[in-house]
Amino acid sequence: MTTIATEHTTATPTDFLRVSDLTARQLHELLELAAAMKADKRGWIDTFRGETLALLFEKHSTRTRVSLATAAARLGMTPLTLSSAELHLSRGEPIADTARVLSGYAAAITVRTYSHELVEELAAAATVPVVNALTDGHHPLQALADLLTLEERFGGLAGVKLAYVGDGNNVAHSLLEAGALAGMTVAVAAPAGYQPSPQVVADAQALGGRIVVTDDVLEAVEGAEAIYTDVWVSMGEEAERDERLTALAGYQVNAELMAGAPNAHFLHCLPARRGEEVTADVIDGPQSAVWRQAENRMHTARGAMLWLLGAAA
Repeated sequence: MTTIATEHTTATPTDFLRVSDLTARQLHELLELAAAMKADKRGWIDTFRGETLALLFEKHSTRTRVSLATAAARLGMTPLTLSSAELHLSRGEPIADTARVLSGYAAAITVRTYSHELVEELAAAATVPVVNALTDGHHPLQALADLLTLEERFGGLAGVKLAYVGDGNNVAHSLLEAGALAGMTVAVAAPAGYQPSPQVVADAQALGGRIVVTDDVLEAVEGAEAIYTDVWVSMGEEAERDERLTALAGYQVNAELMAGAPNAHFLHCLPARRGEEVTADVIDGPQSAVWRQAENRMHTARGAMLWLLGAAA
């Protein structure tokens, strides 16, 4: 398991596999850098000219794939998208061997896959930074974009309450860790069997955050400045669709729920299924910040790459 970072850790992490690889100070610095890069879209354009960013994708993607490729291009890098079917991984080559080979070609490796343990194994063998672009356990790049979006809305993050409603999945895990580091309150409302990992909750609490996990939606959203949800049926869970829709039916984000926090902004990592986890009037309504949130995926990815590769100064 990745070691939880503390405030005594000052060196830039070698890899970015989960938000808790960072300290609170590092998270703040990374968000500041991303905001500066968003304000100067043409800055840093030649920083890594001649370098390559490997994008290893075993799961479908729109925002993650395009944001990372665009971020790489805006840093002067060549983004190289790969899938296991195109590599000798499909013929049984160990992931550690693939990591060593890619390290000789690329300045960094990003991985979007199912198993978090696979990304940890790849990072252990690689000699260049490895970035988790989504696993079943964590989605740290998404959390960076989420926090940048909230920081833009509120001018700061300390004391902000975020309510996450629905399946306590990888997105919820990364929000718990990120919110804790940022001094936020994160309340997760999910039914039994769909609540976040107790270990991740404990890790987030160890970071000093105020964490609430409940099956009561109204308790979670009371006083919230942001309400967040994700799809109820993710990739690889299609066989559980009917079971999941039944279990999560009471956790839809709709106008009635938003009325419990009338000034809250709505967030969603996308893609969304209107009529399931969220209604169209909410995601397309005036409280929605999802399109800014999606755009911020590129700005925070750009900042993370610059920061990890040691060129932020």
